[in-house]
Amino acid sequence: MSTTRPAPVTRFYPTGGIELAVHEWASDGDGTPLVFAHATGFHGRVFDAIVEAFLDHPAYAIDLRGHGQSRAEPIDDWRAVASDVADFLEQAGITGAVGIGHSMGAHTLLQVAADAPERFSRLVLFDPVILAPEFYAPGQPLYTADNPHPAIRRKRDFASAEAMIERFQTRDPYNLFDPRVFADYCRYGLTQGASGEGLELACAPEVEASVYASSRSNGAIVETAKQVDIPVLVVRAQMTNLNDFKSSPTWPELAEVLPQGTDLYRPDMTHFHPFQDPADAARIIAEWIG
Repeated sequence: MSTTRPAPVTRFYPTGGIELAVHEWASDGDGTPLVFAHATGFHGRVFDAIVEAFLDHPAYAIDLRGHGQSRAEPIDDWRAVASDVADFLEQAGITGAVGIGHSMGAHTLLQVAADAPERFSRLVLFDPVILAPEFYAPGQPLYTADNPHPAIRRKRDFASAEAMIERFQTRDPYNLFDPRVFADYCRYGLTQGASGEGLELACAPEVEASVYASSRSNGAIVETAKQVDIPVLVVRAQMTNLNDFKSSPTWPELAEVLPQGTDLYRPDMTHFHPFQDPADAARIIAEWIG
């Protein structure tokens, strides 16, 4: 991959009571705009290594609500995340883009494509968190205040990005990540500590836990998918156990309910496909763009 692309400019878009941070790369080329949306607990800059493969395309990597520089309280409805993205695209005047989402970010972009059809011409969804319809049936909460998601116990404070890199680089699943992507995750995933000393996770543990706790909040997403009449590539990883972060959460039949859906099953990859092999992810995107 080329490493000649300048660093992005970060702009903030007011939406839903927050300032949504978007990292933007200009281009002298005439390529279709690319819009990236990340997984839970991460941020837009994890896509830097992929963005560098598309010098002819303007690119936009969003820090979703409560992640990265988009400071926000815990999330109780995933549709609010989609509303933020739709607002940004409208304010920026972006139409006909290729949306590239991973995990919750892929779920989000599919919802935006239904709500604002003019914004996207194609989607590439890496392991979207869109489960079988029965997952969304009314039932007991997945997590409660007395039984929160384990993410709430994440280590929050770090002396430096280097300290975070050293602590996690040999741990599962981070040891699967491409070294560049892992370094970008750590360096851009920390913010000034509340005490004014040291650094802390930009996506606070309580925000990350809230995303998992509210993962049934957009119960109509499977029906929504049937309305998205643009080419959509669903890239699915190995599926083993939903309690394993490395396993695919994607309903295997998702591409079949999309009017122009294509399924790409990659059992050689985990849920962290774009982090494991950004060059392979970039190749898939490039082929889908055509």
